Formats: sequence, structure tokens, C-alpha cells
Amino acid sequence: MEESIRIRRSKEPTLILQLVKKLKHEVSTAESSTELSPNVKHKLVDEILQRLKSFEDKSNVTQLREVVETWRNEKLEEAKELIQGQNGVNSTLIVEEAGMLVRALELEWDVLSEEIGFWLPAEVTNVEHDDKPEGEEEPEEILAGRPVPAVCNAELHTDYGGAAVRWGLTHHKESAADCCQACLDQAKRAKPGETRCNIWVYCPSEFGCFSPDIYEHKHQECWLKYAEKPKQNFKDRYSETYRNNHPKAPSIVPWVSGVVTA
Repeated sequence: MEESIRIRRSKEPTLILQLVKKLKHEVSTAESSTELSPNVKHKLVDEILQRLKSFEDKSNVTQLREVVETWRNEKLEEAKELIQGQNGVNSTLIVEEAGMLVRALELEWDVLSEEIGFWLPAEVTNVEHDDKPEGEEEPEEILAGRPVPAVCNAELHTDYGGAAVRWGLTHHKESAADCCQACLDQAKRAKPGETRCNIWVYCPSEFGCFSPDIYEHKHQECWLKYAEKPKQNFKDRYSETYRNNHPKAPSIVPWVSGVVTA
């Protein structure tokens, strides 16, 4: 996995980035390594979004990182001034949490970034829709890797159920497009009477993907499934009730999946 990440980060293609709505609800309520409250984390997400919205050139990940890094330094200075009793009336911070915020921004930024869902991939492209109906809007989400063909019907933050044709625990693919292609290839090769894949489920996150089962689901897992009438297990967000019953569940469904066009 580390080798695949290194190769992907070395390509440095021209990037097409539409990140604003992807980050908006990514605050996880799972076990936290930082001491910041969910309310403070939500405020941080809102402020990052405002910076990203005001940044005109969203085609370069490096520049976007610089925008967020500038915000982080300004927020860190604001928190330090608040502790010293010097900052003005525009501060949105809670005084008693300023110290924890300083530590999180200064020493635990990588951990905090993961907890609030801030992640910029090294290579991103828009999901391809060559045969989309006239007038259909382009999706605002993004996927790392090569474009996913329209036949794959990719749905981000979605987990489909179905009988496993190929377990993903030992079946990893470089991208969502490759995972879908594996489903298409299996369906073509299947002999009469054998189950044919019509659903693919892929884990695009380098941090792994949540599932309520006993297994640890890692980056690039590719599950091939079949269902006569495909149904979604989860879409977009895990409900508050579900997260109460599964404390390690994040706010956002991490999987990307699709039902292939016959």
C-alpha cells in the first residue's frame, strides 16, 4: 500500500478540484485523539470551507494546502493571543479551549486533520459521465485515480449490500475505476450458473474504511458483489442513532460503490 501511495504522489498531474462540499460534513464523532469538542471542530471546518470558497484557483493541491496552512497559522496566533488576553472581539474561540486548540494546531495537526476530515489527495479527477442524459448536472464530488467509466455508476459515500463474489480483504485495486473493471471482467468470465458481479464497493481512503463487522477494512479494498435488486446499506452519512450504537463510526460513509450497467 505504501508503494502505491508513493507512486501516485509522484505523478503530479494537472488537478481538477471541487473540494468544498466534500469537506463540509467530515467531522468524525469516533474516538478522538485530540481533546477538542465537536462544536469547535465544526467551527474549524466552517472556517476552512470559507477559505477554500474564496480561493479562485482550485486546480492545484499544493496551492490549496498553502491556503489551509495560512489559515492554520492565523488560527494558531489567534488562539495564543486569546490565551494572553490580547485578541479582539472577532474571535470565535471558546477561551477555555484555546489551550487545547493551540496544542492541536501546533503539535497534533495531522491528527486533527484526519478527525475533521481534511484530506487532499495527490491526484484527483472528476468522475467521468460520457453518456449522461442531456441537462444532467455533473457531480460535485471527486475521486482519486483515473476516471471511472459511466457504466460503473460510481456513487461516493455509498455502501451497497449484496452477496460477496470476491472478498475485498485480500482483493486490492489501485483505484475505484480498477475495482469496477474487476467487477465487469468477473461478470464476463463467469461460467453458466456462476454468480456474476453487478456491484462493486471500494475503499478510497488512505486511513481505511469503517464497517460494523469484525474486520479491519483498509485502503484500496475492492469488494465484488451480486444482488438481484441492489440496495444501499448506507448513503452519505451514518445516522446519529447508528453512531450511538457504533461509537467508531465516522459521520460520513467512506466507501464509494456502484451498480454496473448491464
